Amino acid sequence: MSVLKSLESKIAGLVEGTFSRAFRSEVRPVEIARKLAREMEEHRTVSVSRTYVPNEYTVYLSPADTRRFGDYEEALREELAGYLLEHARRERLALLSRPRVEFRTDEHLELGVFGIQTRLVRPAEDPQAEPSQGDAGNTMIYKAQREPEPLEQHIPQQLRQALVIFTGKRMVVGRGGAVLGRSRDCDIVVSDENVSRRHAEISPTADGWSISDLGSTNGVTVDGRRVRTSCALQGGERIELGTAELRFELE
Repeated sequence: MSVLKSLESKIAGLVEGTFSRAFRSEVRPVEIARKLAREMEEHRTVSVSRTYVPNEYTVYLSPADTRRFGDYEEALREELAGYLLEHARRERLALLSRPRVEFRTDEHLELGVFGIQTRLVRPAEDPQAEPSQGDAGNTMIYKAQREPEPLEQHIPQQLRQALVIFTGKRMVVGRGGAVLGRSRDCDIVVSDENVSRRHAEISPTADGWSISDLGSTNGVTVDGRRVRTSCALQGGERIELGTAELRFELE
């Protein structure tokens, strides 16, 4: 299990298990976690060599939701901050400091409605950091689902969207699979001199997905293990084509 999936399970278990007696409102922490990650993705700042994302997040709750979260607010803030930290690491997004999540009450919000505002803030001890301190962005308003979507959906792998992530780019693998290589004729082009023109192929199987070596010069490894013919993919694997590093994900 990947680090992010492990953390997602931890949040889901902690919040929906131990905290479930306290959280009777329509807003669930799992929903907040998903929307925080979405806001992180939506507010990227690209510099010369890095892609920075906000490090401060303010979650606005209705008075009723605030009262229900009250006793567990500090623990929840830490869990959500850790979730965002791992999400940024997974997606190779740069942070100027550990994410900070703060809860505030908005008298105008109804039960089950919450808002998220992000901000990219330069730490006081790091005046040479590349991005300048930004103003707070617009507050995005979300309405809780009647039955919140779990962080780990139990969807057959072959029905989930497959992605290959390379140098920060997220490339979709078609339902029929994809050939990876240096050639422009490949479905997913991996521009690296150590990658063969037609290096590997990701294919759908009865149980999910697999990757095969197409007779490449420098080989294929999955999570550090050399692929001789083919290897099953579950999502979250680190794939190396020669010296090029990619990641396979399922959404």
